[in-house]
Amino acid sequence: MAAKKQAKQTVAKTRKSSAKKSHSKAIDWANLPFAYVKTSKRFVATYKNGTWSDGKLTTDDTITLSECAAVLQYAQTCFEGLKAYTTEDGRIVAFRPNLNGERMEKSCRGLEMPVYPKEQFVEAVLATVRANKKFVPPYGSGASLYIRPYMFGSSAVIGVKPAIEYEFRIFVTPVGPYFKGGIKPIVVRISDFDRAAPHGTGNLKAGLNYAMSLHNIVDAHNNGFAENIYLDPQTHTYVEETGGANILFVTSDGKIVTPKSDSILPSITKKSLMHVAETMLHIPVEERKVAKSEIAQFHECGLCGTAAVISPIGKIVDHGKEIVFPGCAHEMGPVLRKLYATLTGIQMGHIPAPEGWLYEIA
Repeated sequence: MAAKKQAKQTVAKTRKSSAKKSHSKAIDWANLPFAYVKTSKRFVATYKNGTWSDGKLTTDDTITLSECAAVLQYAQTCFEGLKAYTTEDGRIVAFRPNLNGERMEKSCRGLEMPVYPKEQFVEAVLATVRANKKFVPPYGSGASLYIRPYMFGSSAVIGVKPAIEYEFRIFVTPVGPYFKGGIKPIVVRISDFDRAAPHGTGNLKAGLNYAMSLHNIVDAHNNGFAENIYLDPQTHTYVEETGGANILFVTSDGKIVTPKSDSILPSITKKSLMHVAETMLHIPVEERKVAKSEIAQFHECGLCGTAAVISPIGKIVDHGKEIVFPGCAHEMGPVLRKLYATLTGIQMGHIPAPEGWLYEIA
C-alpha cells in the first residue's frame, strides 16, 4: 500500500512539474481579463463540392471573405463555447466536448449548414488545445482556456438561400475568472424584448440569437442591471433564460427548478449541474414551465453557463417591482454553492469525474 501511495505521489509531482514547464508563456495569469488573447495555432476545415477537407492547424489568424459571403449578408453562422483546465495533478483536460459537438450538429441542421461530425469536432478541439498548451493557465490561477469552435457560410449569396461553401474553425484564448474579486449576487431585470421568435431558432446556438440581445444588454447595463431575463416569446408569462445563460431556481425546501421551453438553448453546464445534483448530491431536480407569477416564491436563483458556471441572482426587477431571493441576497445560496463547488471540483480534479466528462490532452 505504501509503495502504491508513493508511486501515485510521484506521478502527481511529475505531472505538476511538466505542467509548469508547459506554462512558460510570459502571461500574468493572476490578472488575466475575460477577453481575447491571440494564441499560436487555430484549426480550419473547409466545405466545398459537398465534402469537408481534412482540416489543419495554422498560425494565420485572419479570414478572407467575399463581400457577399452568406455570413455577412444573412448571418448564416453558429458557434460553441467550452473550456480546458489544468487540474490539481497537472493534467490538461477539456470538459465534455462531445456534448458541444452534438449541439453544434443540431445548430447546423437548423441553419441548413453542413454538419461537422461530432467525432471530428472532438478531435479538432483536442488538437487545437494540444497545439496551444503553453496558453493553458496553470492550476490555482483562477484562469482557464476558453475554446471557441464556429462555422459560417463563406460563399457569395445574394438571394436568400444557404451558402454552398463553409468554414469550420476553432480558436482558443486564455481567460481570467468571469468574476474579479469573488462571486457576488447580481441584479437583473425582466425584459420587454424577446431573444427569439416562437418556433424559431432560440434552441440553437446561432449568432443571430445573440445579435438580437445586444441592444437590450447595453440598455440593461446603462440602467444598472447585469442581465435581462427573457420571457416566452408567445405569451410573455413564462420565464425562459437570459441573453447568454440558463436559469436555476431553488425552492425553500431545497429542490432545484429550471425552466423548460422549446425556445431555450440547452446549456451543457446546466445539464452537468443537474446530473451532479441528482446523482452526486441527491438534490431533487424539476425541469418544467416556470410562470413569471411564481418566481417570488423561490429561495435562491442563479444563472448557469460556461463562463462563470453559476452566477447568483440577488434580485430581479420587474418594471419597478423588486423580487429579492433570501438565500442569495448577500452571497451565493447554500444549494447553488454546493452545486458550484462540486462541478468546479470535477473540472479542477479535486473530485472524481463521471465517466467520459474529462478529455485529457496528451
